Amino acid sequence: MELGLKNKAVIVTGGGSNIGRAIVLAFAREGAKITLGDIDAAQAAVVAEEARQAGAAAVQVATCDVTDMAQVEAMFKQTVDAYGTVDVLVNNVGWDKLMFFTQTTPDLWEKIIRVNFVGMLNCTYTALKIMAPNNKGAIVSISSDASRQGEPREAVYGGMKAAVNSFMKTIAKENGRNGIRCNVVCPGVTIPEQTAEVGANSMWVNKDSMFTPEQLAQIAKSLPLKKVGRPEDVAGAVVFLASEAAGHVTGQVLSVSGGYSMIG
Repeated sequence: MELGLKNKAVIVTGGGSNIGRAIVLAFAREGAKITLGDIDAAQAAVVAEEARQAGAAAVQVATCDVTDMAQVEAMFKQTVDAYGTVDVLVNNVGWDKLMFFTQTTPDLWEKIIRVNFVGMLNCTYTALKIMAPNNKGAIVSISSDASRQGEPREAVYGGMKAAVNSFMKTIAKENGRNGIRCNVVCPGVTIPEQTAEVGANSMWVNKDSMFTPEQLAQIAKSLPLKKVGRPEDVAGAVVFLASEAAGHVTGQVLSVSGGYSMIG
């Protein structure tokens, strides 16, 4: 199937690690022109080279903290200067620290809110100003099944991802008249296979601190597909939603979680 992504200008935030890395490589295999936005320039450079080898029409790195609007605007300007426009935005940046709510602090809440929600607002706002005059574009935001089910030790994170879901539905309704499609992908537990797939700032840099092997085995056993997710599982859904194959799909929240959530 032709997805129509060849030479499309794509921004992927948090593209240096785990799910973001897989998304970058998936777009690369479709021949897209990619801006890889990440706060970790060294890890981003490694993934950018992988993307070139995978077939990307062009790749550049934008060192960017998405919670800083000035840095976000600079990333988008860099993309327009290099590629002429922005066709696709993937809001992938996310971060959490697994703790029961009563163990958390206001400083931690603030970080989770800014990384998972404010950063997405900054990027979406900037993208829409470019896409609307062109009367086309696709935005895919990465949420979490924690937003749909409620997960112990992810109270604030799950709340912010639920906000992402609601926000993106509204943006889809507001901007459909401009040919802009806006959708959400909700991963379940998604584990990188190798430490080389994540950067030093990733929440997965020490995945054993997130889940023990025994816990991962129990999670897999509880899922209908009997396996935890891999980054490539999520990347396929993102590329589909960004592509011409999903040209009549907008305002949707899609779980990619091995059947953890089944919401009709």
